[in-house]
Amino acid sequence: MSDSPTSATPYEVLGIAPSASNDELRRAYRRRLRETHPDTGGTSARFHAVQAAWLVVGDPESRSAYDRGSSSASSRVGSARPTGSSSWAARSAPPSTASSLKARSYGHPGGQARERFLTLIREWAGRGAALEDPYDPALVRSAPREIRWLLGKALAEEQTARTLSDLGMGFTVWNDVASPTGHKIDHIVLGPAGLLAVRSEDWGDPVRLHRGELSGEAIPDGEQPVRDLVRSARKLGRSLGVRFDGQVIVLPDEALVDVSSESVDRGRNAGTLVIARSRLSSVMRSGVSEGDARRRGDVFEVRTRLQQGLQFV
Repeated sequence: MSDSPTSATPYEVLGIAPSASNDELRRAYRRRLRETHPDTGGTSARFHAVQAAWLVVGDPESRSAYDRGSSSASSRVGSARPTGSSSWAARSAPPSTASSLKARSYGHPGGQARERFLTLIREWAGRGAALEDPYDPALVRSAPREIRWLLGKALAEEQTARTLSDLGMGFTVWNDVASPTGHKIDHIVLGPAGLLAVRSEDWGDPVRLHRGELSGEAIPDGEQPVRDLVRSARKLGRSLGVRFDGQVIVLPDEALVDVSSESVDRGRNAGTLVIARSRLSSVMRSGVSEGDARRRGDVFEVRTRLQQGLQFV
């Protein structure tokens, strides 16, 4: 199972409360196996998720380790890295292994989401009580998913910002930018391939592009991520007298099933790419579509307008 804080916990996958007895947990596991089996109307992805959840909490020893926040249980099912407070706490970008020349970066990636997470986790834990470690895995896993999403959102933005920083001195990046729509733009990237508005997300579950919009079980009802990004970029561009060359939504690699990118080619959201994180650097260098390269003079003029007009959240 993924160590992302936004991913469904084993208890959520099994459809049972964390306080359930071991016998209740076992019955829930058997019931969910029947419900999610492909032969009874389920899907292989859900069926395997149930099996993975059982590996984490199925026996008392593993369950106790998971409930304490230990990474040992999750590592048994192929977690990419140990889960722990150190992997979720704010951390600075590591030194680049590719080049010592970084992109120029402004703003605080993930800052708004982290502040909101810290406020809500303290309120949820006990009316704003001072917590010894608000990133303690056991505490985070027990929190409602909407609170965990905020931490996942911050981590996603920070990871994107680190990748953008390594693009080099030909790029300028602004993070956590306010827009006239009230929806912030996570990252604005100006480089040889043009001006791009970027959104970083981790909903903890696979998503897909359908009729120009993202859909998935973990995306809240009524939320339209692609539409919100497109509208925010267009209105911000008009207010500053610049034109965005496209929009990009960055997701964890495992969130896009069997593909590394999907594009919106028609309709009001055209010019938007939904990509796996492993493709971020190449897309930033090549642009959303062919022929996106800007003239050198245009880059200087656009950068000046952005520097003078952008506001951060």
